[in-house]
Amino acid sequence: MNTQLVRDYLLGLQQRIVTTLERLDGQAFIADAWQREPGGRLEGDGLVRLIENGAVFERGGVNFSHVRGRVLPPSATAHRPELAGSPFEAMGVSLVMHPHNPFVPTVHMNVRMFAALPADRDPVVWFGGGMDLTPYYGFERDAQHFHRTCRAALEPHGQDLYPRFKQWCDEYFHLKHRNEPRGVGGIFFDDYAEGGFDQAFGLLQSVGDAFLPAYEPIVERRHGLAYGERERDFQAYRRGRYVEFNLVFDRGTLFGLQSGGRTESILMSMPPVARWRYDWSPEEGSPEARLYSDFLRPREWADEVPTHLWF
Repeated sequence: MNTQLVRDYLLGLQQRIVTTLERLDGQAFIADAWQREPGGRLEGDGLVRLIENGAVFERGGVNFSHVRGRVLPPSATAHRPELAGSPFEAMGVSLVMHPHNPFVPTVHMNVRMFAALPADRDPVVWFGGGMDLTPYYGFERDAQHFHRTCRAALEPHGQDLYPRFKQWCDEYFHLKHRNEPRGVGGIFFDDYAEGGFDQAFGLLQSVGDAFLPAYEPIVERRHGLAYGERERDFQAYRRGRYVEFNLVFDRGTLFGLQSGGRTESILMSMPPVARWRYDWSPEEGSPEARLYSDFLRPREWADEVPTHLWF
């Protein structure tokens, strides 16, 4: 288990992503380094990279953290009860970008490594992560491109991985209390250690490296489109769903809060503005209604052929 190798990759990935997003926006991300001293529930360090009120991104963060703790929290051992009570080490890069323009989708990406360190056996190491797209106004071309990029990243590691990880993403990013997907999905995996450390880490790198090719062209294509108060109002309404998922279901958020992590870093995924309405539904035949009818349902996006160059 070479944790330094993983740390070096993750810090490099964070910087590459921030550099590209700064170029897209024109505004620099702030850098906020933090450290937890030994003796508390957690020790370790991290680096928050945050943008607020940029030209393209209303709020977003690309965070690195590397922590060690005395006891794995319940969210990390739900599927591995034999590791309950073990010390642990965890590191990862997690990002969420909330653009100003409602025609540019919100995006989430996370790549991480966990190591449980039971006293009576060798370390148990696994990887997890993925990326998913949450549009407010649907463009088939964007969803198709995002999924094809995810599939291409996974294919060198096994032809079966994209269908598995896509289905996992569709099932994971689902608001059970509303019976509604969060967005158009992507890929998601957890507890992954197939082929041993080197192969599993190689898959993690492929996923991390695919983020910019998956998202950057969508931002460039959409951020200049004109929008008004109607589109911003619907964006805020749909952002409410994002908040609901992150606070109720997201394992990363729950892990961070349960383990005593840095609250501001954990909650940087929240959008700056969100709204809720009572018993509201979009007007039939509207672009807002099309999001529900055509996009908020599982589709085999990577196999579809674009029918319109712009849409």
